[in-house]
Amino acid sequence: MHPNKYNAMTEPTNNENMKKEEKKPQDNSGIKVEGHIKIWDPATGEVIVDKRNAIHYENMSIALANSLANKSTGFIHEMAFGNGGTSVDPTGIITYLTPNTTGTNATLYNKTYYKVVDDNSASNKDTTRNKMEVRHTAGNKYTDIVVTCTLDYGEPTGQEAFDNTTNFNDDYVFDELGLVSWEGTEDGDSNKLITHVIFHPVQKSLNRLIQIDYTLRIQSLTTFTE
Repeated sequence: MHPNKYNAMTEPTNNENMKKEEKKPQDNSGIKVEGHIKIWDPATGEVIVDKRNAIHYENMSIALANSLANKSTGFIHEMAFGNGGTSVDPTGIITYLTPNTTGTNATLYNKTYYKVVDDNSASNKDTTRNKMEVRHTAGNKYTDIVVTCTLDYGEPTGQEAFDNTTNFNDDYVFDELGLVSWEGTEDGDSNKLITHVIFHPVQKSLNRLIQIDYTLRIQSLTTFTE
C-alpha cells in the first residue's frame, strides 16, 4: 500500500478545512407586523367594528428604520378617517374596496377627518383619550403599540345630530381609517399611510361618543442554525 494512500483517503483536504472554518452560525431574523381595531361607544359599551387591518409594509419599514435610527420622522402621529372605502347600492348591499398598501404615496380613498394621537405632540389637546402606549410582557417576542383615539360628542364640527342617516356619502359616515406617520408637517401630503382598514359605514353624530382602540403587534421572527 502506498504510504500516503490512507491519509489521502481519510484526512480532510485544505479546502475542506477552510470550509469548516468559514461556516458560522446563521441568525436569520425578521419582523412581522399585524394590527387590529375596535370601534366602540364607551358610554353604552356597544362594539361597532371589530376586525383586523392591512399593513403597508413598505411605509412601515421606513417608519421602523427611522425610529431605530432616532430620526425626527416616521413615528405614528395621526389617525385618519375617510368615507371612500365602500359603496352602498339602493338595496343596501355594501361593496368593500381593497386597502391601499402599495406605493409610498398611498392614502385613504377619501380622507375627511383626522385626529392627532401622538401624546408627545403639542397639537394633541387631550392626551388622556388620544394616546399611544407600548405594552410588553417580559419573555414575549412581541410588543404591542396600542393607539387610542376618541371622537367626542361635539366632534367633528358639522356632523349630523343623530346616527340615523341614509346618506352614506356624508363626510362623517366613516368606512375607512388608517395610522399616518409624521413626515414634517401635520396632516401634510408627505405624511405616510402605514396601515389601512376598511369596514362597514359608521356614522359619527352628535349623540354618539366613539373610541377607537388600534393595536399594532410587532413580532420578532428568528431562526438560528449552525
